[in-house]
Amino acid sequence: MPRIGIDLGGTKIEAIALSDDGQELYRRRIATPAGDYDATLAAIAGLIGGLEEDLGETASIGIATPGALSPASGLMRNANSVCLNGRPLDRDLTARLGRPIRMANDADCFALSEALDGAAAGADSVFGVIIGTGTGGAVVINGQLLSGPNAIAGEWGHNPLPWPHIDELPGPHCYCGRRGCIETHLSGPGLSRDHLANTGERLTAEAIAAAAVVDDPGAAASLDRYLDRLARELASVINVLDPQVIVLGGGLSRIEAIYHEVPSRWGDHVFSDIVRTRLLPPRHGDASGVRGAARLWPA
Repeated sequence: MPRIGIDLGGTKIEAIALSDDGQELYRRRIATPAGDYDATLAAIAGLIGGLEEDLGETASIGIATPGALSPASGLMRNANSVCLNGRPLDRDLTARLGRPIRMANDADCFALSEALDGAAAGADSVFGVIIGTGTGGAVVINGQLLSGPNAIAGEWGHNPLPWPHIDELPGPHCYCGRRGCIETHLSGPGLSRDHLANTGERLTAEAIAAAAVVDDPGAAASLDRYLDRLARELASVINVLDPQVIVLGGGLSRIEAIYHEVPSRWGDHVFSDIVRTRLLPPRHGDASGVRGAARLWPA
């Protein structure tokens, strides 16, 4: 049976159909109906119906979401598409489609895709990281997503920054109500905020990284602080999980300096005399989320 994956984003909904062996058969993308829950359900159902018409058969359905289902209430939580929060998204889609679906958050789907046939293919233990507008994480062990009893395995972004320097305390305010969360430092907006505070210059994370390459001193210093913080945080992940591979996704994963600078620094914080963990960019890039959603169902 072919598999359909849906990546439900804040601005777009992407759909993909994969064959049993993981080959892409069809892909569609539409704008997300902004702030309209019922229209979002209809848009997802329409994409699935169109792909199944092209396929000529029924497919399994997996959904990558920007938030997660609460294990207590069964309702969506922590979605930046706020019209989803407090809604039984899985039950509503199941009722609309007339069949079971599988659902996971976007970081889970990213990690699963990269672990199964992406950059970390063949690794027994994988930590997938999203560093973009926000931060996210997920754990894949022997090709299986690890969820945990609280459905938060891998959610590293709302832990405090480890081994903080004096000037990093108490840290920026986070939307979760705390201060100094990893997300406030390692997200794209976090990098921009740090650069503004230290230079008075308002730039996007991508612009900071580009300026650092051409030896802009302020941008180079901001990127250096970012790399140091990322190295400390990934070292704390290695100390707890000891994964074979860490794969980065999201907009900031395109910063080339990460892949040689961070491993050269994290050894100062890893509780071992050697670090064999590999730090890799994604093989499937922005398509990892939708591919991982499709692969929530086995072939």
